[in-house]
Amino acid sequence: MADTNELFQKLSDAVVDMDEDAVIELSNQVVTRGADAYQAIDKGLAHGMERVGELFEEQEYFVPELIICADAMYAGLDILKPHIKTEQEGKKHTLVIGVIEGDTHDIGKNLVKIMLETAGFNVIDLGRDILPSDFVDAAVSHGADVIAISTLMTTTMSGMSEVIDILKQRSIREKFKVIVGGGPISPSFADKIGADGYAANAAEAVRLLRRVLA
Repeated sequence: MADTNELFQKLSDAVVDMDEDAVIELSNQVVTRGADAYQAIDKGLAHGMERVGELFEEQEYFVPELIICADAMYAGLDILKPHIKTEQEGKKHTLVIGVIEGDTHDIGKNLVKIMLETAGFNVIDLGRDILPSDFVDAAVSHGADVIAISTLMTTTMSGMSEVIDILKQRSIREKFKVIVGGGPISPSFADKIGADGYAANAAEAVRLLRRVLA
């Protein structure tokens, strides 16, 4: 187990170091050793991108570094994703996910999508820069149980509350669980706008949804 955790840490470090070749090599090692691909993404690739996000917020990394780190992470995802054991137990809940209007940062959203698919959710990915009304329309048309909204920008946070306001205006708020996440989001903000929960990262999003849908 120690060796496996060390491998995951190396994956995380390789993402932070912008070393795509190392990410590819380490991801292949995960597959060769028969290690858990989901854990490799969670504790390796996703953990690395969380660290990159912190460096970006601290202005130690800038957009070019962010893009290179993301490219390295996606190279690892391409290798690991086919080896994830998908959970198919019980009812398969449907979820719509997207980045709110005005924001085009979707790395975190993409990680959440992968983790939720792995956990057995049917995920409808709306993409990025999505109008509040489009979240609601998509949730209704797909018969979703959950609306998941993300942003990395403080200037677009108000759009999350607009989604909930629209649900209330249409008298369908109780039909959907609404969860939020992203760099500037906090549990207190989620409570303030009336969301059903907040997740700090992709793995926590899975645990959160299992709680709110139980």
